[in-house]
Amino acid sequence: MVMRALSRKLVRDVWHTRSQGLAISLVVAAGVAMFVGYFSTFDSLRLAQQTYYDRFRFADVFVTVKRAPLFAARDLAAIPGVAQVTPRIVMDVALDLPDLLEPATGRLISIPAREQAILNEPFLRRGRRPEAPDEVLASEGFALAHNFLPGASVAATINGRRRQLRIVGIALSPEYVYSIRPGEIMPDNRRFGIFWMGRDSLAAAFNMEGAFNDASFALMRGASEPEVIAAIDRVLAQYGSLGAVSRANQLSNWFIENELTQLQTMGFIIPAIFLGVSAFLLNIVLTRLIAVQREQIAALKALGYTNREIGVHYVSWALAIALTGGVLGGAGGVWLGSAMTTLYNDYFGFPTFRYAPAPATIIEGALISLSAGGLGAAGAVMRALRLPPAEAMRPEPPARHVIGWLDRLVPRRLTPPPVKMILRNLQRQPVRAGLSALGVAFAVAMLIVGMFSLDAIEVLLDMQFNVAQRQDYTVTFVEPRSARALHELAHLPGVLAVEPVRMVPARLRAGHRTREEIITGLDERSRLHRVVDTSHASIPLPPDGLVLSTKLAEVLGVSAGEDLQVELLEGYRRVRTVNIAATVDEYMGTSAYMEIAALRRFLREGPTMSGAVILTDKGDSRDLYRRLKATPAVAGVSSKRAAIDNFRDTLAQNLNVMIFFNVLFSGVIAFGVVYNAARISLSERSRELASLRVLGFTRAEISQILLGELAMILVMAVPAGLVLGYALAALVVLGFDTELYRFPLVVSPRTFAFAAAVTIAAAVISGLVVRRQLDRLDLVAVLKTRE
Repeated sequence: MVMRALSRKLVRDVWHTRSQGLAISLVVAAGVAMFVGYFSTFDSLRLAQQTYYDRFRFADVFVTVKRAPLFAARDLAAIPGVAQVTPRIVMDVALDLPDLLEPATGRLISIPAREQAILNEPFLRRGRRPEAPDEVLASEGFALAHNFLPGASVAATINGRRRQLRIVGIALSPEYVYSIRPGEIMPDNRRFGIFWMGRDSLAAAFNMEGAFNDASFALMRGASEPEVIAAIDRVLAQYGSLGAVSRANQLSNWFIENELTQLQTMGFIIPAIFLGVSAFLLNIVLTRLIAVQREQIAALKALGYTNREIGVHYVSWALAIALTGGVLGGAGGVWLGSAMTTLYNDYFGFPTFRYAPAPATIIEGALISLSAGGLGAAGAVMRALRLPPAEAMRPEPPARHVIGWLDRLVPRRLTPPPVKMILRNLQRQPVRAGLSALGVAFAVAMLIVGMFSLDAIEVLLDMQFNVAQRQDYTVTFVEPRSARALHELAHLPGVLAVEPVRMVPARLRAGHRTREEIITGLDERSRLHRVVDTSHASIPLPPDGLVLSTKLAEVLGVSAGEDLQVELLEGYRRVRTVNIAATVDEYMGTSAYMEIAALRRFLREGPTMSGAVILTDKGDSRDLYRRLKATPAVAGVSSKRAAIDNFRDTLAQNLNVMIFFNVLFSGVIAFGVVYNAARISLSERSRELASLRVLGFTRAEISQILLGELAMILVMAVPAGLVLGYALAALVVLGFDTELYRFPLVVSPRTFAFAAAVTIAAAVISGLVVRRQLDRLDLVAVLKTRE
């Protein structure tokens, strides 16, 4: 019977505070939706990845060689721990596409004439397997980017000869889920395509009959991966091996793992911030609700209700709001996860990728919402239970008026009565006003968190493509060329400046840590491709030593001044201990640099170059492209303008969806916080405001008092929120600290202005809603005394 009475009171309290409760529920729902959305997407991605890898036999180890005889594959298969070996031919060629001015790059991969169980097996989406010479399967991303269907043709320069490749099928491969051109950090399906060609046709085209230059390995369960990699390197060292790499370091898989790590990290950070704000807001609302109901609490105690029963009653009120938010958040999270899944499906291109939210994730979201509700209610309920009945039965004594600093600050004679009331009320209740301001500040901060990544992208792009890399084009050669190639490039149409680049694959070893990395050799006087840190300071390359990106140094566990064992994976595979001359903070990828002359000495070769960076005039580039397309030695051309556009499209496609939801949920928080602050102020001061109406104050004047106080809180909260938002943005930046890219901590004035404007707009809307309720104030009901 006792609990039935409290249950009825709970229902009435929930109903009477329904607008406030709904606003808080939406705040809780925002945090739960982010949690469910991020983690359900992560789980769906991981399941699609593992299913794809298992079904199409994604290899465990990969190796590239110059040229090895097919009989060497038997020696590789005999290595302890190796379950299967797939030798093949892999060649990069230049493509001439009618819808692109610049030459694109195609990667030709050999497949058996008849379908058989091979590693990294292409999944045929449509069409058929190649049967005749020059027939190929094309990667789905490339085909979609150019609207190619089976039957289309692509012109390619193969071993110095122009040939037409006929596409007979569209395919996917677990090896190229993230299809990226060498030397770049973002996939570009318009300029890089994968083609699978019959082995006999590809071998004949490149004089590779009876040989292979690439192999993939599946390992037995329990096999030692480092030992197998070492054995593969020993077998293939005489054939010009570039070093075996594990699945973890395979380019496509490495990018996917970085994306998943980032998604998982953001799934922790962003919801934690949202739910922390909701717990704080619940605490404020419940504290002030209990203050309004202090006489009711005293009456309940006087009638024999225990502290436990009263505590359960108010905690239940908070949990009802939190559970409502959890249910709404679970539904919103499924919606968010579905949208993110669609995005990632286009991004990665898994053959089977469906959104399947795990019930456990939704249940975890609901439990988190209840935890936030319980945490928010705990402090307020404990304060209520400490109230002695006799003291709580009496109304709160009116605040004693003293002349405070606000009164002294504002001239009394020039201050209208409503303004005096506003200032004195804030002065009498500094803690309450401060907590309200802090709640609004969190709303401003969350809007900054939702938007600042756009600012960071702009800084990242400017740093990478305008400060560090100032060239217009990067040309890569099929094989390293002599210095004569530099003069030939300099005489191409429109070329203003050209600088050599020497790139060499290497294995970097520091103690038990190893990493396969490309060492980039640059001229010490390079002006186009420079080594620049995040403060825009140019880092000079030492005459003999390495410069590592800070992230690579962190991965290897080394720092400037220490030594690193470097094994070159090209030429004679020399091994040498090299000093780390400096580390450089960079935003994108991991890098290792050497002065080009020092790298050539290390290689024991003359003035060779793997490619070059070119600065051109701003005129018509068609002649330049035509000459480059006709040059057999050119493997590919990268345009800076195209790289920037591709980076924007690829990253923006991913981030814009997340930013949209972040801003949407942040706007919900802004409205929820501001509305609750105004609504509770109305509940607390309704008797006072009704008294003023009876004394002759107009509706506009009492509205000035209530809404003016809200405006003062807003004036205090917005600057604090801007500072708090910057601090929370710094926390989010930690979540983007991956090997793929790091986000700079940059918040533009535009973002600050946006956050402030949205919060002010939420305050105006909240004020209008509260003003409407104020106009409907029942003076007789409010002024009735309890005596």
